[in-house]
Amino acid sequence: WATLERRPLLDKNAAVKLSAHLHEYSKSKGIYMKINFVNADHVHALIDLPTNLAIEEVLKLFKGESSHWINEQNLVSGKFTWQRGYGAFSVSQSGVDEVCSYIAGQEEHHQKLSFVDELKLLVKRYGLVWREEENR
Repeated sequence: WATLERRPLLDKNAAVKLSAHLHEYSKSKGIYMKINFVNADHVHALIDLPTNLAIEEVLKLFKGESSHWINEQNLVSGKFTWQRGYGAFSVSQSGVDEVCSYIAGQEEHHQKLSFVDELKLLVKRYGLVWREEENR
């Protein structure tokens, strides 16, 4: 999920704190978060989706609580909010290690490819439709 207008609002210090907070919050909600990486303008997370929650509910929890927490902690100047929507992909057990490596390598990865360009590639790779008006 991304920051509002994909603005790079989360500096390194804020990203580290938010990453730890997301792990703790996940644990408190009974959601196993294997890994996450907080970039300046978006978050990647690999979770084990509980059978009693839909992905929409989990993301609503993560985004709502974390934006409140970021504002409460004054991690950014001004009011922080996440952009509407999110991207979610399922992964088989055999792909977990590859996804973990991908998430762990985000800092280096985004020096070569922007978040938007990466998202467009995923949309194309999986035969989805990119709608510019929905991805601003």
